[in-house]
Amino acid sequence: MVRQAHHERPKEGCKVTKASDKRLLEVFKEHAILHGEFTLSSGLKSSYYFDGRLVTLWPEGAYLIGKKIFDILKGSGAEAVGGMTMGADPMVSAVAVVSHLEGKPIPAFIVRAEMKGHGTQKRIEGPLKRGSSVAIVDDVITTGGSVLRAIEAVEAEGCKVVKVVVLLDRHQGGSDEIKRRGYDFQAILSADAAGEVRLA
Repeated sequence: MVRQAHHERPKEGCKVTKASDKRLLEVFKEHAILHGEFTLSSGLKSSYYFDGRLVTLWPEGAYLIGKKIFDILKGSGAEAVGGMTMGADPMVSAVAVVSHLEGKPIPAFIVRAEMKGHGTQKRIEGPLKRGSSVAIVDDVITTGGSVLRAIEAVEAEGCKVVKVVVLLDRHQGGSDEIKRRGYDFQAILSADAAGEVRLA
């Protein structure tokens, strides 16, 4: 008896994910990559600049990023998502909104550069519970300084960082340092020295 080969049809979810990833890359290339001579926040010089806010504050970009990060965080155990102001601000808001629409709410928080000098005098804004498992996000990682500052702030509150997600990894040492310290790191996009961006 000859068995007929059984070809499993691709799952619809996989097709949707690939299409969304492709569209996210297109949106980044259309809006966020600027070429020229720039000085980065790390002090390094660069022939290109990634302006994440041109995508994270754009309606389609915000949704695509929020959905992508929400999907990445599935199974991570993250009870909240946050990062340093201001690169992470629109990103964590997008994730919070998408998580509500998906029926699996993930609260967002924002880490200030400095402790507020009035009112509650908090460094972390938002409904972050002490001791929570959290995800840290940022729009771009170069040397990793802003991500590490956010990690330091939440760990000072007794929280455990279970995932670090960035939109763009410039591959200039930051992601290597995050991984060297034992954190679960993932980038959505990556860039080479010439500023060519691709899916990570």
